[in-house]
Amino acid sequence: MYRQKYIFLLPGLLVLVAIILFPLLFTIRVSFSSWDVYNPGLNWIGGGNYARLWEDSRYWEALTRLSFLTVGSVLTQYVLGFGLALLVWRDIAARRFFRVLFLVPMMTTPVVMSVIWRTIFHESLGPLNPILDALGIGAQPWLSEAGHALAAVMIVEVWQWTPFMFLLLLAGLLSLPNEPFLAARIDGAGPIRTFLSVTFPMMGAISVGAILIRLIEASKLMETVYVLTSGGPGTSTETTSYYIYIRGMRDFQIGYSASLSLTYLVVMSVALTVIAKALIRFMVKDRT
Repeated sequence: MYRQKYIFLLPGLLVLVAIILFPLLFTIRVSFSSWDVYNPGLNWIGGGNYARLWEDSRYWEALTRLSFLTVGSVLTQYVLGFGLALLVWRDIAARRFFRVLFLVPMMTTPVVMSVIWRTIFHESLGPLNPILDALGIGAQPWLSEAGHALAAVMIVEVWQWTPFMFLLLLAGLLSLPNEPFLAARIDGAGPIRTFLSVTFPMMGAISVGAILIRLIEASKLMETVYVLTSGGPGTSTETTSYYIYIRGMRDFQIGYSASLSLTYLVVMSVALTVIAKALIRFMVKDRT
């Protein structure tokens, strides 16, 4: 009987080995080679790639930039998503229409939306700068100045993925029990007090899950950068994934890009673990 159990598990185990373990182990082996366009192969060079990585300031700058974009965009998505979820949580007119409307940005692929936003941000032909001129703000160098380009990438990320945060948080709000809210109403608590003392604490676990999911996805940010700015101006909007793509697919430095990928995997795994523990500590109350 026990043997039959393992036989049923075997197909899943084989798939796991084929799509996860083998590529990971092969990448580790490649990272210790000098495989490039001139010397394809798995010749052993020890930790040469990792020594080179340690001195690669462009990589660490990309990692720092990615951290800023990830944390900034995800926090903004959480605040906006929570606000929208609260807006359509209660009985309001046309709430079903608004629930569907808020999900529209998420239904389009990042590449397509990045092309549209690149047209919007175009400094001479796009519609955004004329609107800003009409408002007295003045035209902005959205894609030709480093700070503005970073802001443009963050705007696109927030616009596209806030609906995802909205969807998860709305599902959490709809699952909350009514008794704590009735007790708060009996105690005379107003909307703000009810939110701070009842709604937000009860949404702690769901909030942590939503934030972590988005952090994991946002840490792989590449499509928006590739289409919207191509890492420019200069390298001011390069993220880690995009830099790895440049080294691996453009420069064909396969061995070095493998070491970049593994280092990135380790750094992000440790960072996300620390962030997860911190979020659980501060947002999830012990109900035992």
